[in-house]
Amino acid sequence: MAALTGDADTKQTCRDDDGERMTANSVQQRQDGIGAHGAEVRFVEVRKQFDHVVAVDRVSLDIAPGEFLTLLGPSGSGKTTTLMMLAGFEIPSDGEIYVDDTAIAAIPPHKRNIGMVFQNYALFPHMTVGENIAFPLKMRGISKSEIARMSKEALDLVKLPGYEGRYPRQLSGGQQQRIAVARALVFNPRVLLMDEPLGALDKQLRESLQLEIKSLHDQLGVTIVYVTHDQQEALVMSDRIAVMNDGRIEQIGSPVELYDQPQSRFVASFIGESNFLNGRVLSCENGKCLVEVGGVATLSAPEMAGATTDGTVTVTVRPEKLVFTHPSSAHPNVVPGRIDNVIFAGEMRRYEVVLPSGERLILKRQNRAGEEQFERGDEIEVAWAYEDTRLV
Repeated sequence: MAALTGDADTKQTCRDDDGERMTANSVQQRQDGIGAHGAEVRFVEVRKQFDHVVAVDRVSLDIAPGEFLTLLGPSGSGKTTTLMMLAGFEIPSDGEIYVDDTAIAAIPPHKRNIGMVFQNYALFPHMTVGENIAFPLKMRGISKSEIARMSKEALDLVKLPGYEGRYPRQLSGGQQQRIAVARALVFNPRVLLMDEPLGALDKQLRESLQLEIKSLHDQLGVTIVYVTHDQQEALVMSDRIAVMNDGRIEQIGSPVELYDQPQSRFVASFIGESNFLNGRVLSCENGKCLVEVGGVATLSAPEMAGATTDGTVTVTVRPEKLVFTHPSSAHPNVVPGRIDNVIFAGEMRRYEVVLPSGERLILKRQNRAGEEQFERGDEIEVAWAYEDTRLV
């Protein structure tokens, strides 16, 4: 259910159904139409502990006004707990959360003016679509005529005009999720929280709604904090992604930054697919490191902070960055190997290559006319660019 709010700092007030005071000014602001400048959100050393388990461990995070930020991580990483503390459904054990300049950790959920969309839609089954969308407006004491106008605008926004009289059970999963989004947006929140909202949908519908939600964000300018464990979803929708693991933020950046410049093995493996080779640093100078891998090749890579001569590192490179090459070709990074398996995956072939050290590389190659094909057992060489190599 969308979170509700109240405001006691004005001369002229009205009351919602729970007796919460509301300002005439704040009601009028919400009646001006859906769409607002998003709020800034800040987490400052936020910690959450359940009994002896630390779910969120000293998280500090700045979210810009109007940004689409995704909290991405596996189950148990702390992403949903972080979102629930922003929503007000969990209270931080330590630290503070700010929306603009207001500390909100002690403010109850219904007074935060934050919209919320859940994975299971959380629609009231006994209410029509129109009544579901109108619910947060009624709680704010808005007039019936304005409720009708704003509800219609919300339905138009999610491309379901004329659905006011239907019940949730009469809607598809995708339609129910659109109604949940409409209800969360109808009272014009400056922050919208979305907890795995597409997780229950099939792949095709999920991909379609990803683009629709992103388009809504671009149109409305609301700050969105989105939770998912789906890496592809995060890459498609986000302005920035905060990758969480064991209650901490491992790395935060744009989708391109996280994909091309992972700072840890966890990030490299969780976002997209990566190859990893264990190596020993031979030298580092002028921002470039030479690394011996498996006793079979010397690779070059951009220098990693903390890399030292004779220190061990892991070399990582994405499967689509690899190419088959010939001994006469000039490439900075080349390793010999043998094809152990070939998997046809429609638009590409996936090659599994075994190196003399026993380590494995995955190479992905698009299916195109004229491309040389390789078979299991072929002895080959695999190469990739210096710029595509990372040390973690």
